[in-house]
Amino acid sequence: MLALDIQHVRMNQHAVDKAQALQCLVNILVEDQLVTPEYLDGLKAREQQSATYLGQGIAIPHGTPQSRQYILQTGVRLAHFPEGVVWDGENKIYLAVVIAAKSDEHLQVLQILTKALINDVSDRVKNATSAEQIIELLQAQPLSLALHENLIETQVPAIDIDDLFWHAAQRLKQQKAVEAGFITALDTKQMIHLGEGTWSITANQHVLNPAVSIVKPETALEYHGEVLNTLLCVASNDQLDMPQFNRLMDILFDPEQLEKLTHENDSHEIAQIIGADIIPDWPSLHVTLANSHGLHARPATQLVNVTKQFTGDIQVSVDDGQFISAKSLTKLLSLGCKRGQVLTFIAEPDTDAVNGLNDVIQAVKNGLGEDVEPIEENSVQAVEKVEVLRFDESTEDQTSGIPASSGLAFGPAHVIKPRQFNYERQSKNIKAETEKLEQAIQQVQSNIKDFIAESKIEAIKQIFTAHLAMLDDPDLIQGVHQKLKQNLSAPAAWHEHIEAAATAQASLKDHLLAERAADLRDIGERVLAVLCNAPDIIEPKEPYILIMHDVGPSDVARLDKERVAGILTAVGGASAHSAIVARALGIPAIVGAGAGVLNIESNATVLINGDNGDFVISPEASLIEHAIAERERQRQIRIEAEKHCQEPAMTLDGHQVEIAANIGKVNAGQKAVKDGAEAIGLLRTELVFMAHNSAPDEATQEAEYRVILDDLAGRPLVVRTLDVGGDKPLPYVPIPEEENPFLGIRGIRLTLRKPDLLRKQLIALLKASDNRPLRIMFPMIGRVEEWRDAKVILDELRAEYPCDNLEVGIMIEVPSAALLSPILAQEVDFFSIGTNDLTQYTMAIDRGHPVLSAEADGLHPSVLLLIDQTVRAAHKHGKWVGICGELAADPKAVPVLMGLGVDELSMSSTSIPLVKAQIRQLNFAECQQIAQKALLCDSATAVRELGE
Repeated sequence: MLALDIQHVRMNQHAVDKAQALQCLVNILVEDQLVTPEYLDGLKAREQQSATYLGQGIAIPHGTPQSRQYILQTGVRLAHFPEGVVWDGENKIYLAVVIAAKSDEHLQVLQILTKALINDVSDRVKNATSAEQIIELLQAQPLSLALHENLIETQVPAIDIDDLFWHAAQRLKQQKAVEAGFITALDTKQMIHLGEGTWSITANQHVLNPAVSIVKPETALEYHGEVLNTLLCVASNDQLDMPQFNRLMDILFDPEQLEKLTHENDSHEIAQIIGADIIPDWPSLHVTLANSHGLHARPATQLVNVTKQFTGDIQVSVDDGQFISAKSLTKLLSLGCKRGQVLTFIAEPDTDAVNGLNDVIQAVKNGLGEDVEPIEENSVQAVEKVEVLRFDESTEDQTSGIPASSGLAFGPAHVIKPRQFNYERQSKNIKAETEKLEQAIQQVQSNIKDFIAESKIEAIKQIFTAHLAMLDDPDLIQGVHQKLKQNLSAPAAWHEHIEAAATAQASLKDHLLAERAADLRDIGERVLAVLCNAPDIIEPKEPYILIMHDVGPSDVARLDKERVAGILTAVGGASAHSAIVARALGIPAIVGAGAGVLNIESNATVLINGDNGDFVISPEASLIEHAIAERERQRQIRIEAEKHCQEPAMTLDGHQVEIAANIGKVNAGQKAVKDGAEAIGLLRTELVFMAHNSAPDEATQEAEYRVILDDLAGRPLVVRTLDVGGDKPLPYVPIPEEENPFLGIRGIRLTLRKPDLLRKQLIALLKASDNRPLRIMFPMIGRVEEWRDAKVILDELRAEYPCDNLEVGIMIEVPSAALLSPILAQEVDFFSIGTNDLTQYTMAIDRGHPVLSAEADGLHPSVLLLIDQTVRAAHKHGKWVGICGELAADPKAVPVLMGLGVDELSMSSTSIPLVKAQIRQLNFAECQQIAQKALLCDSATAVRELGE
């Protein structure tokens, strides 16, 4: 971030005119090695377009986009001209803040300056005598207190005070009043009872701007023996406007006003009671800012000029924030609005400004004096297009992608491009729109439940179960209802909130889509399609190759396995849902093949090879004949493998490996055993919890765990304790929003903080075991202390609920755990390596990333070195090691993992017959040689080539 620093101030500069001043500024930048001398041309060109005079004796010269080639390093310098320099023909400047920015970093400086200029600092700028004075006056923030309608939320679905804290913090965070960490500073010991069920709480950590949010639960809560029906959450810092705050307190200590506040549930009315800024009931229009560098000085000046043509007042807000005058350049710049954000303009009724709104919107669309690339509106995929295509440099000639599901397939192309939905954004009938939304959600929930009931594929059921949980998420629905109250139509409210939630889930710092963000958009599109009465996509009657941007779980509902010969997608990785679905259905698939595949002509013949990721458009007849023969050969291999699936996985030289299954539902044990599983290597118990609307009690869990133990008939069961949080939330276990949920509270980090959940689960498992072989493992262990804390809880419970046939271990998913394996191996009974997460954390690549996921290969030497150390540490102390990630079923990985000494491979049960058949053709001694070579390779590609 650009910052104003004392060392960057140059006092006592002299220039007779603007040209000389610009030369002086460039000399300073060149001296500090920020730019080359040619940058002067960029400063001059910018001034010719429009003067960079900001006001109060300050200018902010900066180059044009074309001059960025002369920038060596982003930076800002300040030059003080005590005699002044005429800048725009009439105004003198005494301070120039010259910026060399490679992108839009200058907006940060603008925000700092415009906030300072809310006060009149012109004399202090002119008469400054030291760098310290300059920085002090520019960084001075005016006293403030944000108090407006968008900070109020009613009918909050809260069951306890923690829920209210979360909603209050969300209001403040959405309005950019606080940052991540604020909620942890809310201390219940600081709660103050104002009377009439109204309480307040104040925190001063992680506060960006002073503000007050007000939240009211659907049903009054009990707190310390008192009623709580209204919570005021005060975000305070040294810029808090105490007189304004005291006026608020005077209102709240008035018994009559406090009683009104207690019984009022309309945010607009509450805002009027407390004297907050309200959202004016004025005509409004919306537009998405398309300027690549945001609303900086030049387009903002253009906007001011447009709005000043009308005598009536015109106000603007960004992303439903507070409204400010669109005729004030200083206030517009303080918004810091960036490309892609939504501007809402409102016009004073019964004035010429109402008719002028269309001119304002058109001016913004035209770029406000800049050339812009328009952003599509009312399209569910608009944001995705911008983000994905910008990074996807594939061409029409690309003929390979990521192999996601093995097998050969060919057929006519059925290309489904991202859908677009048109709808009215505004509506005045809140009740009708609310009913429309509820009906659409209920219809989608019903469709999903029907599909779950009909589906026989466990992996797909698990994905859809998670989607049902998302649609039941009270926070998600509450956010949409809040937008409905702002007179948005049901489709607009739904889409905008889902898109915001998905973007936040992906990352708050402009990272691309993560897996759960894709799921949110998937359910978002389903509901939006119902709201917009969008026609269903018609499936061809003959077998075809499905080609899409990505195959979401909702698309699976339309798939007929007998018709879909193969799948080819533009984005995705080998562990993305599209790949999981394809493998579960046994459909050959290639993912991440680039945007060019969407331009394949419909009905053109496409041949795909899911084993190596190659595809051919309009292949020659001989190639298809070869594919037919190869596909038949592979079919015969599977038939033969299935005949012998109950036989052990033993190499030609007598080395045996245990083959187990990964399952998510307790009733999936029978199929796993039928497919040849010798154990369950991973029971994902979070799906047991997701099947309930509240945390299942001990008896419920015990009954479900007994089902699988009965089906296993004495085979070992490895159970992963509850692994939720962050990217896998439970509706009834609220977790504060995290900037990076993959590095947040999940797995053992969550259950150690909610030990009652862990205790109940462990008791249910111990009671259900009846001394049958039970293996319990704790997920996301990153520190030895976490393992020991969890083990203490289990040991305490074992004293009361004895279990003789029990082993206790941990999952190796975090690199720190692998590196600590020599210590941990002395204490645990076994390790189970989750290669999906271990790869993700080792390589710092989100395994659901649509562009980078192909690079997150578990056969990368860095991952193999961690696996090797873990196995050696375990075997030194007589402990066993399993693999329960996607790598366990990868034909290229099997000999390497075996050669490293892994004792168990656990996978989807449908992969078991083929993996067992492969192992029976291997020689263990050769596998050991391959593994040692793999550890010396420099890339995953080199490792994969070892067996060729």
